[in-house]
Amino acid sequence: ILLFMVPIDSNDIVHDYQVLLAELEKYNPELLTKDKILAITKCDLVDEELRKMIEKDIKKKLKAFDNAPLLFISAATQSGIDKLKDAIVKGIDKKS
Repeated sequence: ILLFMVPIDSNDIVHDYQVLLAELEKYNPELLTKDKILAITKCDLVDEELRKMIEKDIKKKLKAFDNAPLLFISAATQSGIDKLKDAIVKGIDKKS
């Protein structure tokens, strides 16, 4: 399972994610067949209303090319960390 982390204060989260995918493809295209998780970090920097707007926008844009689970996390507040750990374990268990 591959974990991609992009900060919520990025100018274009989806573009940054696409750049990471392109770099991975250059390095080893086979890795793109692995399950992925996209974690949006630093979520403590925005309020819940803005986070929901950002989530809606990301999901709309990702729908066209990727089905990676989207999680919002904050190391500072620990928000979403348990969901992220659960998603990672679930992904690992699925492959076992």
